[in-house]
Amino acid sequence: MNKLNCKKITALARKEIFGALISPATYGIALFFLIFTSIWLFNFQNFFARNMAVLRPYFAGFPLVFILVIPGITMKSWAEERKMGSLELLLTMPYSEWELALGKFCAAFAVLLSLIALTLPVPLSLFPLGDFDVGIIFCEYLGAILLGASATALGLLLSSVSKNQIAAFLGGAATLLLIMLINQVQFTSAIPSVVSRFFNFISLNFHFESFAKGLLDVRDLLFFIITTVLFLFLNTRVLLFRKYK
Repeated sequence: MNKLNCKKITALARKEIFGALISPATYGIALFFLIFTSIWLFNFQNFFARNMAVLRPYFAGFPLVFILVIPGITMKSWAEERKMGSLELLLTMPYSEWELALGKFCAAFAVLLSLIALTLPVPLSLFPLGDFDVGIIFCEYLGAILLGASATALGLLLSSVSKNQIAAFLGGAATLLLIMLINQVQFTSAIPSVVSRFFNFISLNFHFESFAKGLLDVRDLLFFIITTVLFLFLNTRVLLFRKYK
């Protein structure tokens, strides 16, 4: 990999973020995310009835809502470029494949971070009601960010191999649904322990669970970092194929 030009990455990311800010779909996704997470906590999880100063039920809903939110953020990134015919022009510009992939990733991830930041009023408004552990909540937010990074990189990869936004969204949602919740199969059917461990290993939700409990496990931290880099690497290979095919 050649030396990365941060100015090029920033310029591309800024362009993508500006495009997201003027898109009504972005605000629709943000509204859905905030409403879903709030309803999940106060209605489905009956937060006040639990009478416990913990937000684990709140963060347990993040993997579920990410299944729809992240494909909604990433579906346009590459698929729209390909549909409009601007992908070929982008590939001829003085950008390396890594600079293109990182520029798109930084923009999509910045949008996701903004959505996560918008949830901060929920714990802040609940702090006066109980003795919440700030360290645990920090760990839960860290897990949500790492989970989002890995899922965003995967969403961009799927967008790069899709012909249009609809295909990118459906493919992203289906894939995230599978790798988010595949570890739940062991609770619904009898499967060999070897298969169960494999399902746990590839499940994003399984590696998020320790963070949701307020535990910082280095193995889960490395898993999210490695999968994020892996999905971005695969994205660059797809771009390289498009460039020389």
